[in-house]
Amino acid sequence: MKIFEEIESEVQSYARSFPRVFNKAQGEFLYDDEGHQYLDFLAGAGTLNYGHNNPVFKEKLLEYIHDDGITHGLDLHTKAKGEFLETFNEKILKPRSLEYVMQFTGPTGTNAVEAALKLARNITGRENVISFTNGFHGVSLGSLATTGNSHHRGAAGVSLNGSSRMPYDGYLGDDIDTTAYLDKVLSDSSSGIDHPAAVIVETVQGEGGINVASFEWLRNLDTVCKKYGVLLIVDDIQAGCGRTGTYFSFEEVGITPDIVTLSKSLGGYGLPFAVVLIRPELDQWKPGEHNGTFRGNNFAFVTAKAAIDHYWSDDKFSNDVKRKGEYISTRLQAIVDKYGEGNFTTRGRGMFQGINCVNGEIAGKISRTAFKLGLMIETSGADDHVVKFLCPLIIRDENLKKGIDIVEAAVKEVCAGEKTIPEEYDYFESDSSDLKAVSNGS
Repeated sequence: MKIFEEIESEVQSYARSFPRVFNKAQGEFLYDDEGHQYLDFLAGAGTLNYGHNNPVFKEKLLEYIHDDGITHGLDLHTKAKGEFLETFNEKILKPRSLEYVMQFTGPTGTNAVEAALKLARNITGRENVISFTNGFHGVSLGSLATTGNSHHRGAAGVSLNGSSRMPYDGYLGDDIDTTAYLDKVLSDSSSGIDHPAAVIVETVQGEGGINVASFEWLRNLDTVCKKYGVLLIVDDIQAGCGRTGTYFSFEEVGITPDIVTLSKSLGGYGLPFAVVLIRPELDQWKPGEHNGTFRGNNFAFVTAKAAIDHYWSDDKFSNDVKRKGEYISTRLQAIVDKYGEGNFTTRGRGMFQGINCVNGEIAGKISRTAFKLGLMIETSGADDHVVKFLCPLIIRDENLKKGIDIVEAAVKEVCAGEKTIPEEYDYFESDSSDLKAVSNGS
């Protein structure tokens, strides 16, 4: 359609990687206006953990709309909000022995991060925030100051202040615990690092290249924060809501952050929704001190509640995500061993994984080849050098296998020059016996 070229801004990005007009989606599939089917391993950059147009959520949403439920309510008390809060408290917080109050911010992840940073500064009276190399927390100015990517930072147009960068886990090599460096600079009044209000961290850096912090490193970071009275903010916007196998990505680490940001898949249906979870004693906002026209999305309250009720009332879904994550790990390692020539590596946790292809040119070719074969998959990292797997968590076993088979075929074509799968996607079929074998062994 020429209209996109005529009046849409040049800032568009995903449309350049996947140049089709899409008009239908269901589960793990997208369809373009010519009827071609694509397996979706992009999933709204992690927003569609439960797939496109999840039928359980759709039914609840249509029922709510049919009954003239509240669409927009500022921060008024609504039935939909109350039911979501009750469900989140009873099925997410209490079973994990977590006690947080919830702040409803503007509808995207960067809104939640902005609020978290502002609150931390107001509580402590300090300005500086510690963030990490390759971290990504949003592109509004406050969040952007804590984001490492030079491409995004360069578009700010002003100086980005108020944040000091520290090396993430593994940035200086596997044998160096960078929290020891953080401990040192905070203990030294001449280090040049102002005593911070907070540390903000992703347990798995998504946009930064699927960099995974070890549990030990995260526990050490928590210890350093407590030692110096620094608030710990975990940005769980992409890694949360089950992506790593547990609802919160920090659950198995054994830490309790002071503040947590959530967005992306929180709303379940792809509806914009973001929140900040705050330890009760830190909820020191004055009424209206941080606000916005779209604080809380009543449609998203409905679908978020449905997501929790349907998938998080017990451990079944979480265990299934972990099972699929083990399969992904096994398959990706086999691909790397076979075609990587010692250069490629795997990385990730749960169903948040990737293949490090050393450079962006190779990763880009793999992504483009996969798209020709009917698979949408993006790249990430400082040089777009990591092929990033973000398929819906609800993906059926046979389609998870099919998608990874396509990636393997793309890697083989790019790295070995061998084309093994016809371009017509519907022709490509295979059984899922090896997936079941891996799953039964978990």
